[in-house]
Amino acid sequence: MKRVIYKSFDKIELPELGLGALRLPTTTNKFGDPINQAEAQKMIDYSMSNGVNYFDTAYAYGIDCDNEKSLSAMLSKYPRNSYYLATKYLNFTGDNYDELLKKQFERFNTDYFDFYMIHSVFDSTYQKYLDNGSIEYLAEQKRKGRIKYLGFSSHASIDTLKALADYYPWDFAQIQLNYFDWFYGRAKEEYNFLVERGLPIIVMEPVRGGRLASLSEQAESVLKAARPNRSIVSWAFRWLRSFPGVQMTLSGMSTMEQLKENIKLFSETNKDFTDDDEKYLYEACEIFRSGIGVPCTNCLYCVNECPVGIDIPRVMNIYNNVTQDEGAWEFNGILDLDPEKTPANCIKCNVCENRCPQQVEILNIMGEITDWQQKKSGDRWA
Repeated sequence: MKRVIYKSFDKIELPELGLGALRLPTTTNKFGDPINQAEAQKMIDYSMSNGVNYFDTAYAYGIDCDNEKSLSAMLSKYPRNSYYLATKYLNFTGDNYDELLKKQFERFNTDYFDFYMIHSVFDSTYQKYLDNGSIEYLAEQKRKGRIKYLGFSSHASIDTLKALADYYPWDFAQIQLNYFDWFYGRAKEEYNFLVERGLPIIVMEPVRGGRLASLSEQAESVLKAARPNRSIVSWAFRWLRSFPGVQMTLSGMSTMEQLKENIKLFSETNKDFTDDDEKYLYEACEIFRSGIGVPCTNCLYCVNECPVGIDIPRVMNIYNNVTQDEGAWEFNGILDLDPEKTPANCIKCNVCENRCPQQVEILNIMGEITDWQQKKSGDRWA
């Protein structure tokens, strides 16, 4: 198999495909559970053997923030200069960013990070990053050589993105970019602004947390008729590779099959993605959009901070199934939850909505489901 294609970045070469460690395989095959170290190691080894040597993680990823520990163990067999390591500081973990960075260095047994970000900037968190001194501190670490490239990952509005870009001479920006958000989100405006500003873009959520890996039957039929031999997920990556401002696409791969398919795709040129292909993709996207419910991507940002411990992504999935004509019986999934952790137990603290990259109106949905619960009084739906 060919190695993935590289693109120049400053004075180094980076693969077009990076591995996002957030969705590595777990012991139960359920996202959010402990990482299956043996299976994940195979994926790391295969990645390294085929040129995917950029790994993205964060202090806040995983159960008890253990994603960095797991990734460190898997990379320990390789020379430090043979791969690029990207991690992040999330201000929800507190203002002790100096202690956090020290702990991150210890976890990876390294004295530098190749890429470092302030993590998941929202409109509601932007000012805190400015006020707590973390940006200035991290900039100082860059001057000392402990951080090679400093950037940010953003889920904020375009106005906040612009203000953040003006605050510091960042080396790169990481944003959610995919064909769905290009038309139905703010991705197009974000991309155009960052290209105009000259900031290299690293893409996260290229298939929207897996939502674009499989579409509705009608939407998929458009793509399959146009290119019968292409997988549905490959359309999302081919589309992204047509944008010159995209430096790298991160993929949160969970299986070896996904990894092999993506490496094969990124080891070939993108010349076979045509203007007609773009038209087919936009047609399929519009069809898919007409039938989608809550755009939850199961990122778990909301779950990690919920004081009640509600499995919000599971609740959103049940809500979609019920409201998209898949049968009221799907609501039985709510009745199967821990009775102390159902939507009816929601205290409306709004932490979940402040964390949600997709800006889902979670509290309204929790209220709607609670009304369903009260009407049924715990009885099973037929």
